[in-house]
Amino acid sequence: MKEVGLGILGFGTVGAGVVEGLQKNGDLLAERTGLRLALRAIADVDLERDRGVSVDRSILTQDAAAVVEDPSIDVVVELIGGTTVARDLTLKALALGKPVVTANKALLAEYGDEIYDAARKHGADLFFEASVGGGIPIIRALREGLAGNRITQICGILNGTCNYILTRMEDDLLPFDQVLAEAQEAGYAEAEPSLDVDGLDTAHKAVVLAAQAFGCSVRMSDVLLEGIRDIDAMDIEYASELGYRIKLLAVLKAGDAAIEVRVHPALVPHGHMLASVGGVYNAVLVTGDVVGETLYYGRGAGREPTASAVIGDIADAARNRAAQTPGRVPAFVPLQDTPALRPTDAVRTRYYLRLSLKDAPGMFGHVADILGAHGISIASVVQKEVRSGEYVPVVILTHQAEEGAFHAALREIDALPEVGAPTVRYRIEDFD
Repeated sequence: MKEVGLGILGFGTVGAGVVEGLQKNGDLLAERTGLRLALRAIADVDLERDRGVSVDRSILTQDAAAVVEDPSIDVVVELIGGTTVARDLTLKALALGKPVVTANKALLAEYGDEIYDAARKHGADLFFEASVGGGIPIIRALREGLAGNRITQICGILNGTCNYILTRMEDDLLPFDQVLAEAQEAGYAEAEPSLDVDGLDTAHKAVVLAAQAFGCSVRMSDVLLEGIRDIDAMDIEYASELGYRIKLLAVLKAGDAAIEVRVHPALVPHGHMLASVGGVYNAVLVTGDVVGETLYYGRGAGREPTASAVIGDIADAARNRAAQTPGRVPAFVPLQDTPALRPTDAVRTRYYLRLSLKDAPGMFGHVADILGAHGISIASVVQKEVRSGEYVPVVILTHQAEEGAFHAALREIDALPEVGAPTVRYRIEDFD
């Protein structure tokens, strides 16, 4: 049976999971691919730490570049992370015509154009299923299963840490800081959690998905980005009373005139599929013009799910390498008729607004006048009984309007003397 040599760069949590998976299911993979996947080198700066998996020490090295250049290495697996060393090694491997398998969403989000171009120029495969959604095969679905569709919308819960925090906040009406501390203690959140809770991790994944779905490049600076750090348990409770659940969503939409890519907390109707996704799980809802709605659900991070996706890509890369058919499924296909990016101020959504309003006759009328002057129609109003001195919470749900109109209206509303605190606002996704 023909052997395909593997070189793994990065022997951390995912790297160890990949090695364990290859050891566990090596015979199964050989049967399915007709190839023996031979692990010939593992590079990492730390060669002593116990990873919970045994390997022949002769294949361990600190010289990652040497692994890439080794002629016995047919497939390079980049699991270092970051966008510096990983970028250099990925480009080096592609320049040698070697297929690269990576889980690095930040690398693809920041340098995707350069890396996709290198793969195309040098006739080398690039696989990155594990970059989005852990073990969920969403990249393969977009690249292959839905190739006959124009993708009109993707809405996804793509960060298990944030979803765990929001689920716990809702279940027990706990404040964000307390739940974050619990998540860190349980290992669901990093000691420095900004990448997750400020939405950057989800935005990286949204940019990767946008390239596959719409055939265009989206810069991180183009993504409307808000995290969950400032979410108050009060709004989670009020949203639930109104029939909604707050989730951190990646929302990608393509219309005739423009596309939009945004990441932010949003109210999701209780009856919708995404509202039921709890804990550390991820889910991606993809709408195509032929297939309609399809849903992809599973564990979005962690050693085993991510390793599963990496090993699946290794199998594909090995098949192509052995058959000398690189580029059978290109990493990125730029489409000719992709609309331009919609300006943030032109994005249309509904809003949940919570005002701190002075409890006196006629106060709400000023707010309604301002909203109306900016073309924002009110769908419903609820005044809560909880008091903060002379102010009461007033919750408004609106009809659709442009982001720019909301921003202008809220600046005027928050300047009113009868408003006691900045207005809290969240977008509503109705999935119409």
